[in-house]
Amino acid sequence: MDRIYLDNAATTTVRPEALEAMLPLLRGGYNASSLHAEGRAARAALDDARETVAAVLGAAPREVVFTGGGSEADVLAIAGAARAARPRGRRVITVATEHHAVLHAVDGLEGAGWDVVRLPVDRRGLVDADAFAAALTPETTLASVMLVNNETGVIQDVASLAGIARERGVLFHTDAVQAAGWLPLDVAALGVDLLSLSAHKLHGPKGVGALYVRRGTPLEPLIVGGGQEHGLRAGTEDVAGIAGFAAALALADAERPEAAARVGALRDRLEAAILRAIPRVLVNGAGAPRQPAILSAAFAGVPSDALLIRLDLEGIAASAGSACAAGSLEPSHVIAALGVDDAYRLGAIRFSLSRTTTENDVDAVIARLPGLVADVRTPLAV
Repeated sequence: MDRIYLDNAATTTVRPEALEAMLPLLRGGYNASSLHAEGRAARAALDDARETVAAVLGAAPREVVFTGGGSEADVLAIAGAARAARPRGRRVITVATEHHAVLHAVDGLEGAGWDVVRLPVDRRGLVDADAFAAALTPETTLASVMLVNNETGVIQDVASLAGIARERGVLFHTDAVQAAGWLPLDVAALGVDLLSLSAHKLHGPKGVGALYVRRGTPLEPLIVGGGQEHGLRAGTEDVAGIAGFAAALALADAERPEAAARVGALRDRLEAAILRAIPRVLVNGAGAPRQPAILSAAFAGVPSDALLIRLDLEGIAASAGSACAAGSLEPSHVIAALGVDDAYRLGAIRFSLSRTTTENDVDAVIARLPGLVADVRTPLAV
């Protein structure tokens, strides 16, 4: 039985074109900081990749800083910008449903004396623009709001929020890891100062990411040593991984209109079938604009871990909107922030599609899921 992989928000497979871009550099990889011919060849490959990423973002190549992944890009943006702006103020704004990389970064700032505001979201998962504006006091130096939520796919109106921040002189960062390949990433249109990306969410290699840093944005490096990445991220660059990232990002952006329409139709088909065939289901993020590849469905009276095991045994890979901690199943911070009713909180499942997902994949899930839910659902929940 062929397995069906619907956990692409966690990671994607490396596409052949990205691997092909990497292989020559893996076989003959050299240090891009060296002055000899081999080093200059590595530098040329690194420069080409930087130009490719910059072109997708509508940025200048010098505004692209390569990192070890999306989490590092998030932490560099938040901790680096906040520390650089210390003389002005120590207040940072974010949202309760952010990725843990962002939330843990602001936790660290809070422990060091920063004032951190974590704005709530409504039941759709959207932050209120008026509440955001009200939180921007004169001491506020940075705001971080993700473009696409990694659990629900909800799209925040980053352009509007960034505009409010700019009027107040506040730097704005967005985690766009789950947006790449599905939404336009023009940094001028978004109006952001900092933007994070990750290669392995768009069919590139793991361990590579990028941070867009608008020219003139103050930023303190977190990793010091050599002068790589314009002095903002020391360490010999993974030229092969960066080349694979650039190739995957360029292709994802070029294919975006067709892929978003096709995959979005598959996601909608899966969602409609679930709501039609299974009682007591909530779609997390319903009513909000959503990225086309993510569906988060909460099943009342269904432990998500039990359903995931049954799905896995049926050859279907998905993930939960809840995490098992300290021996007890607890809802994820995202699901909790939505105010989902208790009966549904522990039954959140995330199905995340990709450019490789087929109609047959979706039809197979539609055929098997109702019976699996019925098998693990507690009788009192029906």
